[in-house]
Amino acid sequence: MHRIGEFSKLGKVTVKTIRYYDEVGLLVPARTDEWTGYRYYETGQLFRLQEILALRQMGFSIPEIAAVIGGQGDDGIVERRKSELEEELHSLEDRLTRLHHYISQKKEGIDMSYQVVVKEVPACTVFSYRTVVPAYGDLMSLMPEVGAKVAAANPGVKCADPEYCFIVYHDGEYREKDIDIEICQAVTSRGKDADGVVFKEMPAASVASVYHKGPYEQLGAAYAALTAWVGANGYKPAGEPRESYIDGIWNKDSAEEWLTEIQFPVVKA
Repeated sequence: MHRIGEFSKLGKVTVKTIRYYDEVGLLVPARTDEWTGYRYYETGQLFRLQEILALRQMGFSIPEIAAVIGGQGDDGIVERRKSELEEELHSLEDRLTRLHHYISQKKEGIDMSYQVVVKEVPACTVFSYRTVVPAYGDLMSLMPEVGAKVAAANPGVKCADPEYCFIVYHDGEYREKDIDIEICQAVTSRGKDADGVVFKEMPAASVASVYHKGPYEQLGAAYAALTAWVGANGYKPAGEPRESYIDGIWNKDSAEEWLTEIQFPVVKA
């Protein structure tokens, strides 16, 4: 038998820790003196102490360790912890990959104004109008026309707050003319479909996002930066790209002040 101080030296843990394991029922002394209260441990209990320490180093909580040691659904607990660690590992690998990409860009002197972030876009109700436009310059005049159609047919429908107006490109590649686009505006409720405008639900999506400040003619640089980032960071497209318009001709006098967010729906490759 070993008194608690000797046992702690053998196990290379503090007396305070061993007392705590006794209090929570993980490592009860082989004997406790009824007069002095001294705790005594057997050498064989070092195996139990070692198991507890090993499980702690794997990240198990005290209640989980008690369940594992007691055989109470231990397989499920261990598998759940395994899944949690795998998710943590994937998250760390993703962060490391992004950091390597960031360092590489800085070393190569690449323009750092386009910083990519992966974010969750919640599901939303939108009114949608899909058409083919002859050129990109036709978009800004078409969008107010679509809004007017919706307002005429559905005077009670209101835009969501914060506003989320975007265009989805359906061609799958860059086209200079005859571009297949879908104008979408998030709204607070569904309305009546009319004159080519339909109301529908847009599902939630993970998107790689980048902001562009300036004229729309310069959006190509933002698209190139976003495309390079997606490929270099282990993601792949999971839907058609979106352009979300935050500031534009309707509230800014200068095109240099226009703010656009480009969103690529993505999943891990």
